[in-house]
Amino acid sequence: MADYIYTLETRLSPDQQKAVTLVQDAAKAAGMNLYLTGGAIRDIVTGFPIRDLDFTVQGNALKLQKDLERAGAVVGDADAETKALLLTLPGGVRAEVAMARSEHYDKPGKAPQMAPATIIEDLRRRDFTVNAMALSLNEGSRGLLMDPFNGVADIEAKVIRVLHNYAFLEDPSRMIRATRFTTRFHWPLEERTQARYESGKENGYIEHIRSSSIGYEIEQLAYEDDPHGVLKAYEKEGWLKVLNAHWSTAKVDTAGLGALMKTRQQMNELGYTPEVAPAVLYFLTERLGDKDISDLRRAIPRKDLVEAWKDLDSNAHSLAKRLSGKEAATPSRTWQLLSSARPEMILFLAITARQQAVAQKIKNFFTKWRQVQQKIPLPEMTELHITPQMATYPKIANDVFLLLLDGKLRSRTETLKFLKPLAPPPPPPPPPPPAKRGRGAKAAAAAPAAASGKPGAKGKGKVAAAPAVAGAPVAAAKTKAAPAAVPAKAVAASKPVVAAKVSKPAKVPAIKKPGKPAKAKKPAAKAKAKATSKKKK
Repeated sequence: MADYIYTLETRLSPDQQKAVTLVQDAAKAAGMNLYLTGGAIRDIVTGFPIRDLDFTVQGNALKLQKDLERAGAVVGDADAETKALLLTLPGGVRAEVAMARSEHYDKPGKAPQMAPATIIEDLRRRDFTVNAMALSLNEGSRGLLMDPFNGVADIEAKVIRVLHNYAFLEDPSRMIRATRFTTRFHWPLEERTQARYESGKENGYIEHIRSSSIGYEIEQLAYEDDPHGVLKAYEKEGWLKVLNAHWSTAKVDTAGLGALMKTRQQMNELGYTPEVAPAVLYFLTERLGDKDISDLRRAIPRKDLVEAWKDLDSNAHSLAKRLSGKEAATPSRTWQLLSSARPEMILFLAITARQQAVAQKIKNFFTKWRQVQQKIPLPEMTELHITPQMATYPKIANDVFLLLLDGKLRSRTETLKFLKPLAPPPPPPPPPPPAKRGRGAKAAAAAPAAASGKPGAKGKGKVAAAPAVAGAPVAAAKTKAAPAAVPAKAVAASKPVVAAKVSKPAKVPAIKKPGKPAKAKKPAAKAKAKATSKKKK
């Protein structure tokens, strides 16, 4: 279970992870069990790009619509029959939230009878084993993979297998889907599935296809990495005429479609993620008549996709007009205009622009002008303390870039001259260390004084005073006048004088200290001792 949690977190993009959290919170607030199902699980396991997110809830998914819209979701369609929502979540993430249901077909091609069901029953109604898997997003079972039909095994074997014998008869659109999957993944149909597929073609199952299924398959073409290859496979199998009677590969603008895919790849490398589906449909139907295009648009269930397809021409024409006017008179103005434009419009206009000046400006936007950013003197800006930590840093860096773009700053010297007035003042010096208190402070204060030998110094390192000697003069350092000669007795009786500075004490012969003679004490001591001994006797 933990392995699939890790896989889920690593395979989804940041925007898709946020989308999962958003839907998960909405389902939890409504008291519904939520599962990630279908193609999303297949792509997570296989490692293929995750195109969209399919969610299944045990309950009415339409009840989540208001909460999801408040969270920033755009509803492309709400199907009251299947209780399903087609959404575009923040970050451009496409998703579908549907009710877990069971389906029962009375006749081939007829709409099935639906009823709310458990998640296992919902998986049983699906088309292929690789799409009949679910991953729990509920507390207590998050990351639990449900695979009742061994879809993971078929992914490892790289085969497409239907769930039951009547899959193509009940829903003939599954034959079109089988062709799309075999073309995209380059996986063959499993042997029995291939036999049933051929039987369905021979017996004309496709004649009973529902109109809603046709619209779904047209829409899915817009999200293929190789839409032209899939269209050719449809034409070979005879499915393209089912989608539209006048549609063929000859009606496709192959050059425009190829340029679209190439330019999208270049934009992806620069960090742009334009939504190409509307432009793909534009080039796939470039040479179809207006009526046929209108029919295709009416069949597509996602109305937001249809609106984006309709608005391509008008939006591109408006952007081209702005690029030809004063708003884009200089490179810096053009850069600002294109930076604020939608990536989808830039992508489409880069391919369809008829004015050479407009096409050249878009080309410069993606190539030449981006090289100018390397001329920004980032090391020198750091030395001037102009760093990303400054609130004004983005504006300063952008201003330098725009001036370089227009040629108003021609050298590094000019750039530094422009930057120096914008540099912040240097930081103040660090504060002094806090003063010590107690015995440590007294010892620290006494140490320098003791080292210099100044009088009054206490503690360790104090210079020892030379003892006063009877009969010898006392050396006084730094005195105004030499002291008069003092008798030896007076010197002995007076207090010892401490010299402030003594380089080396002079050697003086030892002299007995003045006082009472030692002989006077001895008789008294002897007499006392005799008296004590007599008393004892």
